Amino acid sequence: MAAPALALGPAVAAHASTTAAPAAAKCNVEVDSAGKYHLWGEGFPAGTTVTYSGSTSGSVPIDKSGRFDLGGLSGSKYVVKTTDGAMVTCKVLQH
Repeated sequence: MAAPALALGPAVAAHASTTAAPAAAKCNVEVDSAGKYHLWGEGFPAGTTVTYSGSTSGSVPIDKSGRFDLGGLSGSKYVVKTTDGAMVTCKVLQH
């Protein structure tokens, strides 16, 4: 009985990776001094590109440390999607 459970494990794990963001990936939105929004994230797969959508949409490359940074945006609600389909909802930071 152990063999079928082992065979199912990797398939389930592979499926989860296409729907869940990397465990360390996070995204934040802050208002800058000019009243525009600053969107930044970390923990994403290095060397990939993510898309963001919300009040503004587009794509941004992830640097070798797993980060991205965008400024001058409008609106505070954003979702970031990785190349494998994982999604991260961006958290609004209040100061």
